[in-house]
Amino acid sequence: MSLGLLLLLLAVLTVLAHVAGRRRAMRLVGGDLRKLHSLPDFYGRTTALAAAVPALILILVWLIAQAPLLEGRAMGRLQPTDITAERPLEAVRADVIRLADGLARLASAGETPAADPAALVEQLKAHGLVLQAEPTPGVLAAAESYRAGVVLSKVWLSLATIAVMALGFLLAWWRISPDFRARNATEGFTLALLVGASLIAVLTTVGIILSLLSETIHFFRLYPAAKFFLSTTWNPQFAGGSSLGLWPLVWGTAYVTVIALLVAVPIGLFSAIYLSEYAGPRLRGVIKPAIEMLAGIPTIVYGLFALITVGPLLRDWIAQPTGLGNSSTSVATAGIVMGIMVIPFVSSLSDDIINAVPQSLRDGSLGLGATPSETVRQVVLPAALPGIVGAILLAASRAIGETMIVVMGAGASAKLSLNPFEAMTTVTVKIVSQLTGDSEFGSPETLVAFALGLTLFTFTLVLNILAQIIVRRYREQYE
Repeated sequence: MSLGLLLLLLAVLTVLAHVAGRRRAMRLVGGDLRKLHSLPDFYGRTTALAAAVPALILILVWLIAQAPLLEGRAMGRLQPTDITAERPLEAVRADVIRLADGLARLASAGETPAADPAALVEQLKAHGLVLQAEPTPGVLAAAESYRAGVVLSKVWLSLATIAVMALGFLLAWWRISPDFRARNATEGFTLALLVGASLIAVLTTVGIILSLLSETIHFFRLYPAAKFFLSTTWNPQFAGGSSLGLWPLVWGTAYVTVIALLVAVPIGLFSAIYLSEYAGPRLRGVIKPAIEMLAGIPTIVYGLFALITVGPLLRDWIAQPTGLGNSSTSVATAGIVMGIMVIPFVSSLSDDIINAVPQSLRDGSLGLGATPSETVRQVVLPAALPGIVGAILLAASRAIGETMIVVMGAGASAKLSLNPFEAMTTVTVKIVSQLTGDSEFGSPETLVAFALGLTLFTFTLVLNILAQIIVRRYREQYE
């Protein structure tokens, strides 16, 4: 049984368990609700939860443990000659899993796998699967073992899930009595569910850090950390002799982010001041949603706008006449378009923060004879400054993590230059470029993407923590 059908069956049986639990509670008291500790629905929910939750936990644990166990069993079928310097273990493992998927597709289509390896490769190509090399007898044996294990695992998973669900249902069904505190049990489960949801968010962050850290440690075992952090040259060569210096990418990221903030902060802050202090309710109701629509535009659209419109304009009007450059892809192009994209982050957050400033401060300033503009400059903005700084830092975090606009607007050249009309690149762009293609996953040129990701994660994490600290101090002051 497939996972989808199993989950559908689980949902149907959960509903039936709810109905059965509710009916048992009503039958035990002869339909008199006054004799029940809780409402009938709570008895049904308790029975449904007892049936569904253990089954779902079993499915989750099974799926997590299935892959490494089946892969370990399949890799044991390989021959020593299957793993070579040209085809390391990771590449062979990928081919085994891909071949097992292909054999499963052939079986579902009623086709017999070809005995000749070359014919089998062509047969799999017809089903959209491409192997890196012709499968050896060891690889074929490993793939068949993996495919058989997956089929057998689905059968046992279905039987085990149904058995666990039936056991949970029977225990909860026999436990039902008029004095059973079903409401307390249901609310306790709800509390556990909320705590679990909170832990998932925390554990996801921990998992991201650990995954990046493990691969980064692997990278530094293959490439010296001193060269990565101190070199000013970025020149990956998958054939060997690479120079993987961090600083050209950090410089490009910082340069694009600074230009984006130079565009976004004045426009966003001025628009926030206008909307909160000068615009009427009707005009505010039109302008504010229009500004916030900028955040909903896909980044690929911004990239096309940078490539087709902004880049050629900067090249023809500024770069070529001043002799600063001849290309439409530049740091300025990406920075300006990215600044337009993050305007809503600065504008909306600053607008909310300015509106949170107590009206009594404005009234006191105006009562002392200050003009509205003087009140904004000398009273409102200083009071809202911590929150505005937090909004700017959040916008900077968003700009640092952007990829598509940089790819299409700034190019992919890693260099250290002060000229804003030259093509440069950022950390995020190189993470994507190093992980795409047919390169070997275990090489330093591929693993460097994880070191770059950890570096970028550290930068954005520090900015977000700093922004949260500043915003929290502001909120504590006025809430």
